[in-house]
Amino acid sequence: MQHPHRYLSKQKLIAILISGLLNSVASAQSTTPNLEITATGSQEATQSILTPTKILQGDELLNKLGTTLGATLANELGVSATGYGAGSSRPVIRGLEGSRVQILQNGLSVGDVSNISQDHAVGNNMQNAHQVEILRGAAALLYGSGSSGGLVNVVNDRILTNLPDRPTGAVNTSYETVNNGRAGSVEVDGAFGSVAVHVDTAINNANNYRIPGNSTQSQGEPTSGWSIPPGGDGGNNYSGKLPNSFSNQNNLGLGVSYIGQNGYTGVSVERLNNNYGIPTPEGGSINQSQNRYDLQHQTRDPFAGFSSFKFSAANSNYNHTEFNNAGAAASQWKNIANEARLELAHNPLAGWKGTFGAQFSAASLNATEVGTGSYAIVPPTKTNSNALFWIEEGKWNSLQGSLGLRYNNVAQNPNLGTTLEPQPTVNPSGTTPSIALQNRKFNLMSYSAGGLWSFIQGYGTGIAYTVSQRAPSAQELYSYGAHESTATFDIGNPNLTKETSHNLEFNIQKTSGLLRSKASVYANRFNNYIYGYYTGSAINNPGQEGNGFNVVTAQQAAATIKGIEGELTYNWQQHGIGGRVFGDASQGTFDAGGNLPLQPAPRLGAEIAHQNNGWLTNATYIYSYQQNRLANWEIGPAPSYNLLNAGISYTERVKDINWTVYMNLKNLLNEQIRYATTPMAVRLYAPQPGRSLMVGLRGTF
Repeated sequence: MQHPHRYLSKQKLIAILISGLLNSVASAQSTTPNLEITATGSQEATQSILTPTKILQGDELLNKLGTTLGATLANELGVSATGYGAGSSRPVIRGLEGSRVQILQNGLSVGDVSNISQDHAVGNNMQNAHQVEILRGAAALLYGSGSSGGLVNVVNDRILTNLPDRPTGAVNTSYETVNNGRAGSVEVDGAFGSVAVHVDTAINNANNYRIPGNSTQSQGEPTSGWSIPPGGDGGNNYSGKLPNSFSNQNNLGLGVSYIGQNGYTGVSVERLNNNYGIPTPEGGSINQSQNRYDLQHQTRDPFAGFSSFKFSAANSNYNHTEFNNAGAAASQWKNIANEARLELAHNPLAGWKGTFGAQFSAASLNATEVGTGSYAIVPPTKTNSNALFWIEEGKWNSLQGSLGLRYNNVAQNPNLGTTLEPQPTVNPSGTTPSIALQNRKFNLMSYSAGGLWSFIQGYGTGIAYTVSQRAPSAQELYSYGAHESTATFDIGNPNLTKETSHNLEFNIQKTSGLLRSKASVYANRFNNYIYGYYTGSAINNPGQEGNGFNVVTAQQAAATIKGIEGELTYNWQQHGIGGRVFGDASQGTFDAGGNLPLQPAPRLGAEIAHQNNGWLTNATYIYSYQQNRLANWEIGPAPSYNLLNAGISYTERVKDINWTVYMNLKNLLNEQIRYATTPMAVRLYAPQPGRSLMVGLRGTF
């Protein structure tokens, strides 16, 4: 249980943060606020969005870059992460993850199966990323429905949109002590007449990482024993290196584009491989591969009244094999995804500018058990989605407004001939409830409206309202099987209805001067929130897969997530001394009582940095509070932790190359870090890496 004085301290500190924001209004400097951001993944795209958005790029992205997307974004305002060892981590935005947070690559779906389970890695290699965008509100409606938490777009600029006047590129290599991690990457851009060429490759190999203390959480340890991976010491509590926490990645990408006076046409291909461990009591590993093909075309000023026409398409062939703790292949997953979208942007009209278009996608998921050929957790399912979207933004003196609308038709079609076999259970004794597979269709309407009033130059206050509808995913509808990574037997519900969220957000910001600030408060109410309910029953198959696993069924209920975020910066990302303090907190509850599962803990943090004469030094401190607001079936609490990171780098230009030597210290206090957003089977058993030193060298030309 959280001590009352600690809770009051949290509230007081966040209140101080917001007070600093309001006080900063009294010291306004007269400059025009700039709210324009790129939200399309293209360097020349210019769609500006009012709703809160974060873009990581340049040195900031390089300094925060992690092996996974979740690790890269884990400490952003309002963003936390899941943690399955070093190989798999997805972002959690304002207490929402999985299908509620879409992951894109260059504006199109990444095409993996990471939204099905947290142990499935996101299918993008972060070492080649040029930009990472976090989008909400109207911006998210450009790319998909159901993104009630937001949307993350990873941009790699593999298809060039401008002709480089000379060969350019970058090289990077690094070593990390906590896991004997070795990483390296190379990318080169060049041009031959009107044809631009891009090549990139990266490799990242890391052994099992060291952990502080023991693997098993001292509080909340399960009363029953866990099975132990091979090579264990006969107990379920490790020290030193955590078994099955390794990660080995490599990728190769190629892009070619023709660039003319009025636009460009380009294609790209990527091969991604990822072999990583699953640090659960069951143990095991996943060998992941993906082939991806992209096509992009843009014409500027295609005809009167319109500024741009853009067409993009992608094909992704995703595969992964899951191995048990003896190294034998247990199941194979395949997902073939095709997607296409077209966008037409019009010139300003009566103060409004906007984009409308259409999007089509089709995916075929097939997961089978090795040896038997029967389905693994989810029956073979085809998912088709057709959408129309339209967003607008207007500006009138000190007022700005944004509107967004998206209609989606989604069809889920499982293989109706699949046999689902009930399993014996205990507590109570019997069998798992049976479900009847059926085809489902959903009509979804999502929309957003927001406004910003710049009451003083450089200062603004805004309000945004977003309604987002989401169709149940294939696993939520049709799952029926043992899931080793979560130690559960998952049962879907083919009768689920669409999930609707109503998010209301108020923000205030100062966007000019040395001292800048922003704060947001929001309330996100869900009709028919979909979640996994722990029934209290368990599988009773001694010696068989899933024995002792908790039976979890998909259910729906009304729920609400409320939260607050605040940030105060001084000369941030500029030369000289800069500083930043920030905090975020959210609470998710069922309207009928009880807490939502896997909710992030409140956090407070501070950063300081200094840039001068090629030197950059920085330090970051984050305090994450104990999370004891758990769902009634969760074991806890998730403990508090102190995270201290620091770094130093020096950049020197030698001939035509900017060389940077850098050193990063992570988790300097060697704290046990266990994310409340990670399922119990991992959170209670596998902490994040301990103290680590990373050294590296990168060059840009």
